[in-house]
Amino acid sequence: MDAKGPLSGYRVIELGQLLAGPFAGCMLGYFGAEVIKIESPNGGDPIRNWRQMKDGTSLWWYSLARNKKSVTIDLKTKAGIELVKQLIDTADIVIENFRPGVVENWGIGPEEFKQSNPKLVYARISGYGQTGPYASKPGFASVCEGISGFRYVNGHPDQAPVRPNLSIGDTISGIHAALGICLALLEQKNSGKGQVVDVALYESMFNLMEAVVPEYDGANVIRQPSGSTVTGIVPTNTYKCLDGKYVVIGGNGDSIFVRLMTAAGYPDMACDPALSSNAGRVGHEVKIDQALSSWCAENDSVSILAILDENAVPGGPIYNVEDMVNDEHFKARGLFESVEINGEALKIPAILPKLSNTPGATRWAGPALGSHTHDVLGSLLGLSGEKLTQLAQEGVIKKPN
Repeated sequence: MDAKGPLSGYRVIELGQLLAGPFAGCMLGYFGAEVIKIESPNGGDPIRNWRQMKDGTSLWWYSLARNKKSVTIDLKTKAGIELVKQLIDTADIVIENFRPGVVENWGIGPEEFKQSNPKLVYARISGYGQTGPYASKPGFASVCEGISGFRYVNGHPDQAPVRPNLSIGDTISGIHAALGICLALLEQKNSGKGQVVDVALYESMFNLMEAVVPEYDGANVIRQPSGSTVTGIVPTNTYKCLDGKYVVIGGNGDSIFVRLMTAAGYPDMACDPALSSNAGRVGHEVKIDQALSSWCAENDSVSILAILDENAVPGGPIYNVEDMVNDEHFKARGLFESVEINGEALKIPAILPKLSNTPGATRWAGPALGSHTHDVLGSLLGLSGEKLTQLAQEGVIKKPN
């Protein structure tokens, strides 16, 4: 196995903050890229101070900023902009997730490097993309999840659309950016030229919308929210058991449905010709769900899941994080890694997908602010200790601790 990862040898300059750009950088760094994260000397990425804190730093930071080199540069200064320009000229990839036009105003947009670094892959993540009438609008993930159509189909009819308790629009956009970067690197091998990867948060979520567009255009159907079911596929639902826990049952395959209803004590429904296909079951969804709801309500979740397993019916529990951490399958699949923070072990999630020959790895946890500034600027740009001290005194970079 190549411990360096498939992206070993590629250098990334990460200019974004918060989540979408940094998650893309996290993925690239996990699979071997050198990721140099540019942060403001005055506090750095706000994620450092978000959500659950320990010893003055967000626990999220240690995961999201893993494998990255923290370099502090004040992008509001001319000297800082010049330093970033020089760093980008040494790089293969840039990731930025500012509002369109911001990096151009700083003089570090993609056009600036067409001559000096023609192979550069420049990934841009914004709410609405770099073009179009909405391009200049601020686009947080919550807003972009709404306009993408994703929020509309979530929740229950006649209630406010439901949001997952995660910044899913940012994370999905980060994955799209990482994919786009890898595609651009593949093309670069043929053309010898880089290109811009334009990722919009709302378009990343739009990419998840399956058949809603052709269903609307071809059948004039607007898919609606449907609670814990999926429109047009029966049965697939979440059911409450006798012990108060919920299980998910996916019995929508024709032969699976027969096994499910037989095991649940409804052999008449299992053999009913009217329910032998998904199209027929859709018309009797309420009847089928009532039967399965009654079965689950009369049995505890452990018993229900055991019966489903015995009959090869897809089913599973609704896990919280404690359940995941204690699950033997999660452990066997290597979904948790450990880093040391101030002498204590901290569990963080692995980054997927799994590669058999060149797997990714966590080499270090999210670093202290500016901890790599002097090493990076000294080794890549040849700045002397005296020059670095001068830049620190001028506030362009953070003074070393």
